Amino acid sequence: MSAFINPITSPSPTPEPPKLVAPPAPPLKRSYKLWGGILVAALVALAVWYGLRTSPEQTTAVVVIPTVKAEIGSIQQVIRVAGQTATRQFATITAPMIRGPEGNRPMVLLKLAPSGAMVKKGMILASIDGQAIEDHLEDVKDTVEAAQADVRKREAELLLDMETIRQNVASAKAEMDKAKLEASAAEVRTEVERQLLSLAFDEATARYTQLLGDIENKKKSDAANLGILKLTLERHKRHYGRHQVDLERFIIHAPIDGLLVYSSVWGGSSMRQIELGDQVSPGQPFMKVVNTATMTVEAKINQAESERFRIGQKATVTLDAFSSKSFPAAVYSITPIAVGGWRQNYFIRNVPLRIAITGSDPQLIPDLSAAADVVLGKQDGKVVVPLGAVKLENTKGYVAVKTANGFETREVALGMRNDTHTSILSGLKEGEEVRATF
Repeated sequence: MSAFINPITSPSPTPEPPKLVAPPAPPLKRSYKLWGGILVAALVALAVWYGLRTSPEQTTAVVVIPTVKAEIGSIQQVIRVAGQTATRQFATITAPMIRGPEGNRPMVLLKLAPSGAMVKKGMILASIDGQAIEDHLEDVKDTVEAAQADVRKREAELLLDMETIRQNVASAKAEMDKAKLEASAAEVRTEVERQLLSLAFDEATARYTQLLGDIENKKKSDAANLGILKLTLERHKRHYGRHQVDLERFIIHAPIDGLLVYSSVWGGSSMRQIELGDQVSPGQPFMKVVNTATMTVEAKINQAESERFRIGQKATVTLDAFSSKSFPAAVYSITPIAVGGWRQNYFIRNVPLRIAITGSDPQLIPDLSAAADVVLGKQDGKVVVPLGAVKLENTKGYVAVKTANGFETREVALGMRNDTHTSILSGLKEGEEVRATF
């Protein structure tokens, strides 16, 4: 059976009627939103216009005037000065001055105690290479021994020569005595013999006298020659001793108890701290030992403010590096001569001030930037009010005191004041309220 349908014999299908689709709803018109916005704006404008038309008499304004109450308290004047920390007691460690002939040669540091260490008096801080001096010292020692041998040899020779002269003198004296005895028997002699005996006696006497004079001259000559040798020996001994002292000074000990601080040296193109193996010149300072129990703040104050400072005024010191710490202090010294700074004009002068810090702390070291709040004056048990509540007119003070009928202006006698408050000596009592701002 075929699967195809004969188009002639098969009936045609009946067409379906078309479906009706509803058209989409038209979008809302934007005019409704526009009119709504205009209506809201109109209502706001109407409210503002109504508020502007309202008369001042119909509104009630509330004005609050701030007041403060006068209280009994203390007030102090404080001024801040800036500077850097230093110490009153310290010892500068310098390279030793060499006493030997090689006094200008540089010295090499072989050992260095660590910077920042607490040292005790007598501890070894540094040592300098002294091998060259030790080698030279052996040669000088041989020279000293040779000079000592020369002196001993010369002394023996002089003793031998002197003994020979003494024997010659004794022999001459014996000849003189013999000639004298022979001359004493001249009565039995002929005239010629008497003359010969007299001449022999005179010759023996002259020779004896000459030998006696030679002894004195010989003593002086021998003493001079021996003195030259002894001076040479002494010179060599001094040379040897100077080198020994140099070697002893090459071991540097701490002169006091304190904190060890390295000094800055020029390191080619910049400043740096001394290091192991560096060369130092005789007399060059390269470290310090500072007593941290005698720390101070070195500052400068203006000449116009110097008369307000006095020795003994209390202060509080703070460090920029350790802002959480503060130290009690007091004014220690005020320099009577003003000085200038190289960064300022020549006519600007400041007065150096030194503030002594009480106590010690491991973090309190030299060369730290610091500030000190110095108490210039203080008053206790006085009525104190804010400075803004006082009006000054021709060195007189006035305050506005609150009363039942309002504020009353009252003259008061002012005492000490600082940047925020002032004390009232008379004219105002404790507990009275005054305007916070006049």
